[in-house]
Amino acid sequence: MKTGVLLINLGTPNSPSTSDVRKYLTQFLNDPRVIDIHPVGRFFLVNGIIVPFRASKSAKLYQHIWTKEGSPLLTNSIKQKELLQKALGNSYVVELGMRYQNPSIESALNKLREARVEQIIIIPLYPQYASSSTGSSVDEALRCIQKWEVTPTVKIISKFYDDPHFIDACVAVAQKYNFSEYDYFIFSYHGLPERHIMKGSAHYGGNTCKLGRCCESITKNNQYCYRANCFETTRQLVKRLNIPEGKYETTFQSRLNDKWIKPYSDKVVEQKAKEGIKRMLIFSPAFTADCLETIYEIGTEYDEIFKEHGGDKVTLVESLNDHPKWIEALKNMVLANVGVLEQKKL
Repeated sequence: MKTGVLLINLGTPNSPSTSDVRKYLTQFLNDPRVIDIHPVGRFFLVNGIIVPFRASKSAKLYQHIWTKEGSPLLTNSIKQKELLQKALGNSYVVELGMRYQNPSIESALNKLREARVEQIIIIPLYPQYASSSTGSSVDEALRCIQKWEVTPTVKIISKFYDDPHFIDACVAVAQKYNFSEYDYFIFSYHGLPERHIMKGSAHYGGNTCKLGRCCESITKNNQYCYRANCFETTRQLVKRLNIPEGKYETTFQSRLNDKWIKPYSDKVVEQKAKEGIKRMLIFSPAFTADCLETIYEIGTEYDEIFKEHGGDKVTLVESLNDHPKWIEALKNMVLANVGVLEQKKL
């Protein structure tokens, strides 16, 4: 009997055309874990306002990053799947599913079912836990599995923001850069509405979150708090990379309004340029594969903002993609969850 491994990433349009981007945004933004308001309000907001106005604009952005192989998020995720399969060997079956669009989570799970795997290890490829990413992906996987006649053992790795092997991989990617060449360092994570953080806080210990210093350490009350997870990832990377205090900041990007968690990455980039910072290095530790938010938002838009306000250059530290240390980290996550007998097969 084999062990199945399901890697899940967020998803991408099938092409950078407006029609395909519209399909992607429609599926993505109608997810009740993403826009967590009344279903009627969500329907009219997403389908009547957001998607009609954003589809063509987003399509143009995707056209900037699209390669001849396709979407960078998809091609990098496929490489991760293939390399992890090679690293684990024939006792494992590794499949990739995207929460939105293709390949779907259901199609990936059907392949694992056809392989008659004895157990399935689900790894949503989001280091820091969030209901709108990890929670939604796990929901979809379990929805598919519950329709099966035979339910295998299922193990879920819901977060790995402080996993030593994940941190090792981030450090390995960063080592190609000469830190002495940069004046300031930003660790930019995908943003979330503040209400998502507060709702997660209410699940553990009541209203403990103040969106402030409560994230300065990990406790039993904030272990699944996305904001706290992000700050802990930064703390561990700063320590490993020997970045001095006062030379770095944790920020959040891709906001939709002014009620998302702060500080905002683009505003910090602008402010630091005005303060005289000339060269800035930006990490994106919430992303395990490069995508629109890293390649274009950070690599292009933030560089333009920085230069507009007096800076010289913003440099993006690429995501983990197919780095050997990242594949090793994934392998170790799997092995830690299969049991002693399965580990001995390797």
